[in-house]
Order: sequence, then structure tokens, then C-alpha cells
Amino acid sequence: MALTRREALLASVATTLAAVLPTAGRAAETPKTGGTLTYHLGSEQRILNPALRASTGVYIVSSKIFESLVDLDAEGKPVGVLATSWEAAADGKTVTFRLRDGVTWHDGKPFTSADVAYTALELWKKYLNYGTQLQQYLEAVDTPDPLTAVFRYARPIPTALLLRALADLGYIAPKHLYEGTNVLENPANTAPIGTGPFKFVQYERGQFIVAERNPAYWRKGFPYLDKIVWRVITDKSAASAALETGQIQISTYSSLALADYDRLAKDPRFEISSRGIEANAFNNTLEFNVRRKELADVRVRRAIAHAINVPFFIENFLYGRGKPATGPIPSSSAAFFPGNPPPYPFDVKKSEALLDEAGYKRGAGGVRFTLKLVPIQNGEDVPLLATYIQQSLAKVGIKVEIQLLDIAGALSTVYKDWNFDLATGWHQYRGDPAVSTTVWYRSGSPKGSPWTNQWGWQSDVVDKLIDDAASELDPVKRKALYAEFVAKVNEELPIWLVTERQFIGATWKTVKNHHNQPRWDSSDAHDTWIDA
Repeated sequence: MALTRREALLASVATTLAAVLPTAGRAAETPKTGGTLTYHLGSEQRILNPALRASTGVYIVSSKIFESLVDLDAEGKPVGVLATSWEAAADGKTVTFRLRDGVTWHDGKPFTSADVAYTALELWKKYLNYGTQLQQYLEAVDTPDPLTAVFRYARPIPTALLLRALADLGYIAPKHLYEGTNVLENPANTAPIGTGPFKFVQYERGQFIVAERNPAYWRKGFPYLDKIVWRVITDKSAASAALETGQIQISTYSSLALADYDRLAKDPRFEISSRGIEANAFNNTLEFNVRRKELADVRVRRAIAHAINVPFFIENFLYGRGKPATGPIPSSSAAFFPGNPPPYPFDVKKSEALLDEAGYKRGAGGVRFTLKLVPIQNGEDVPLLATYIQQSLAKVGIKVEIQLLDIAGALSTVYKDWNFDLATGWHQYRGDPAVSTTVWYRSGSPKGSPWTNQWGWQSDVVDKLIDDAASELDPVKRKALYAEFVAKVNEELPIWLVTERQFIGATWKTVKNHHNQPRWDSSDAHDTWIDA
């Protein structure tokens, strides 16, 4: 019997993985120093400071230049980077970090606890899109000496939550460059100075970013590479061609055309897999601006969800990569997944009935009302989903007009100007609901902060559940609170998580020590080398 396209792809990926994953008895390879690693950068970011902007598009570049207090090891457990150890008080309100001695910024200034305190209070707490919620109860950071930072909270914070969050939301910026400035307009945001293994050299807008080896790096003997270059290639076909011709060696976070992954998986030069990206499960999203009268009615929001055949979209537009989401906590999160089914299965009759019940009867031409949809185009599937939504809603009498903007314009339109009715994009789950997920639902995020609740929707019940779960030290009780949270937001539906998926990466096999921990593309590449 002939294999289906998906079965053939899986078999090919399995063969590829078998060829590159370590096996018992395989001789260890000796790292080589030197060489240039070239990444694919699918879109540009206006800010390259990860203490101000949490985004994989930022991390791909900035994580090689900046460093966080902790990162994840190969097993996904927190491991010290700028912090060497930590200790939490029994009441969960005080966490003391011991910092690494002998670390310097790329301009030669010493790294100290003053940098940690400034970053936490002035950047994470005030501006960082997920940090504002995580650190909302942070009251002070004491600095009794240059290598000690004591975080003091008004409410308890589970140590496991804080450490997992800090892998993404714990990057430290230099106080001496930011203090007393307009931090959002600071020139260091696009010419960054960090403590990491690579030093920023050059940024040519629309073309490339270059960083070179940091000779004063605190990990002695690292990094192996001389240079990293990030090439900006927004056209997916051109990016695939650049990968195949060796102009780039890594493309990650599903930045290539989905059809090309099928083809590249058969090429023995590449590894095509989700290995080393497991810490970033993601969803396609549909966001509702409830300031719009029709969308303020939850029956209309539910009707829209029922009108969209998600399994059909996954099979025919996503090459079978994914499944219908069950809510804001994915099934891959064993510690928190409540086990519920998808809340709004495809049902056109139910959709029509809900719209009629809400008072929106079909008018001239069968149209009930018109909505403007803004896709936030961080993946080729985002405009595809926008078009699929447009076609699906037309069948139940809702006319959808799509406004296409570049990613920066779309982010501003949705999160700063609130000039949208519907928006589609991506949400990423980072191991704990309090890291980057509940911020989509909790009120109080600063206007303009990307990927936060800017929908005009607020619930005292949900806000309390979010805050209580983030402060609960008992893991069993935390999971129960998150189950309540999922049930409530699935019922209210201020945002609909449509699919549950894993990112894909494409890497030349000449690149060694790659994807050796679960957020590798957002980590520092200090031990990566090229066998050329």
C-alpha cells in the first residue's frame, strides 16, 4: 500500500533524525574553532533588546549578545547563566540570586547587581510585554553587594514559575546605557551591548546583522565561532533557495514555506525537525475587539468559532502539522493541561442559530454585518488562516475585509491603535501559563504592548484566577486554578486559540552542537561549531 504524503514525510524526518542524533558508542567529535554561522531572519524587529521585547524574532538575534539570569539545560531544567545560584524564602515572597563574578559588558564596564535591579524594575516591570504581568507584584530589588540581587514581592511567586519565566524574560540590560534615557528610543536597542558570547558589529536595515566573537567572554574557550550573521530574507522561496545553496545554514521557527519542509526533509544535507524548539509550542489565534458592538456579544464570538472547520484547515493548509486547540494551555504541558476537548467544534447550523439569537439577521445579499480583520504576519499560515476565516464567515453571513500590513504596522494597529475587529497571529506557550499565556487574558497591560490583552475585555473573575494561580506555591492547587481559568476563558472567548502546533527548524548537518536544549534558537550558541 502506498504511503500518504504525511506518512512519507514522517518516515523521512525519522530517518534524518536517526542520522544526526547521538547513538551509543559514537565517537565524540572534536569542536573546531572559527567560521561564520549564518541564520535566516524572516522579519525585522524595531527593538533588539530582549529586556524590552519578548519575541522569538528578537531572541534569534539578541540571545547571542545579551544573557539572562538563567536558561534551560538539555532536560529543560533551569540552569544558571548570569546567576550562579538562587534561594527562595519559605513564604515565596523573597528570592535571592547570587550573580556571576568577573562578567563584563561588551564596552568593558563590569556587570553587577545594579544592572539586575535596574532592568527588573525599569524594563521588565514597566515595558516588557510579558514581564509586566509576571513582575506586577515585584516591589523592590535589593543590592546588598555587587553580586547579590534580592527580589522582594508583595505576593508569593512559585520558584519553578520564576525560573522558567526568566529563561525568556530574564535578560539583563546595561544600566549605565539606559538610566536617565527614553528607554524605548535608546540607540542601544538597535546597536545592543550585552555580556554574551558575541558582540554586535553592524546592522544594515533590510539586509543583515553581524556579531563577532567576544574575546572577553566569561566562559573560557568559548565561543567556537568567529562570527554570526543574520540575513534578512522575507520571501520564503528565496529563503529556501538560500538554505539549499549554503548562503544560510539555519532557518527556524517555521520561517520557510510549509511545502518546502516536505521537500527538504528528503535531502540528506539537512535536519528538518522540531528538536530543540520544544519549549515553544504555539497556536494560531483569532482575537476579538469587543469594543465593536457585535463582538461584545459572546454569542457572536462563539458563532464565529463554530463557523470555522479547524481540522480541514490543518489538513489542507498546514500539511497536517497540528491539531485543534483545546484552550490556552496545550496538551504538551503535562503539568497544567486540564484535559478538556476543543470547546467549539465545527457546526454551521449552531453558528447560524447563535447569530440569529443575538439579533443579527441576514440583510441585503445575505450579509449580517462586516468586520475588518488584521493578520499579524509572523508566518505564512497567518494570512492563509485570515483568508480561510473570511471564506468561512461569508457562509454564515458575516462579511470580512482583510487589511494586509507588514508585521510592525499590524502590531501597532492591533495593540497600540486598537484599530481592528478581528486579528490573526501566533501565540507561544513557554512551559508555564503565567509566563506568556495568561497575559493574553489579564487586564492591566500597558497599551501598545504586543501579545497582551488589548481587546477591551475584562473579567474580575479571570483576573483573580490568574493572580491566585501565579501566587500559589502548591503545584496541585495551581493546576486546579488553571483548570478553572481555562474553563472560564473558553466560555467567555475574548480570544480563540484555533490550533495547537510545534515549530519546525531546518539546519545544515555541518553545524554541530545545534538544538541541544529545548529553546536553542532563542539561546546563545556559545558551544556551536561548524564542521567545514
